[in-house]
Amino acid sequence: MAATMTGEPGSRQTHPGLLHSLMDRFGHLVRELSKFATVGGIAFLIDFALFNYLTSVRGVEQVTAKTISTVIAATVAFLGNRFWTWRHRKRSNPAREYALFFFFNGVGLGIAVACLAISRYGLGSVWPQVFQTPLADNIASFVVGTGLGTLFRFWSYRRFVFVEAGTPSLPEEKHDRDHRA
Repeated sequence: MAATMTGEPGSRQTHPGLLHSLMDRFGHLVRELSKFATVGGIAFLIDFALFNYLTSVRGVEQVTAKTISTVIAATVAFLGNRFWTWRHRKRSNPAREYALFFFFNGVGLGIAVACLAISRYGLGSVWPQVFQTPLADNIASFVVGTGLGTLFRFWSYRRFVFVEAGTPSLPEEKHDRDHRA
């Protein structure tokens, strides 16, 4: 069974085969994930570079530098996600979006810290020579924690921060009560 392909603007292209069927169905999600990852990567680089610049070159205390670099990187991530990743979504109150964005960033950070704590203090109390090492800390925090936190952030931003426009309502069907069959 051959599917038709149309090139008209606004028309949905259909492709034969399982892979193409999946892309037709989930392609928008793959594109959103790709954009989300790109924005997150840029924000990470800004956070990393700014933190190291502030502490090494400017002599700013570490916690203060991390606070400054995180707020700036998160603001860049918010703008990138609002105006690129989810630009097709309706805009609500920008202050609401920004506050929710930072709230869910905090939860994502908590997930990464929890993964580190479970590894270092939970598993580390049983097997300290393996789980209380810099390598284990980096794996728990940056691989497992950041991975789970990123999945949570993607879901929460998509679901609560940059919400989809409501489904258009259908006009009510008018029934003529005097009309007899």
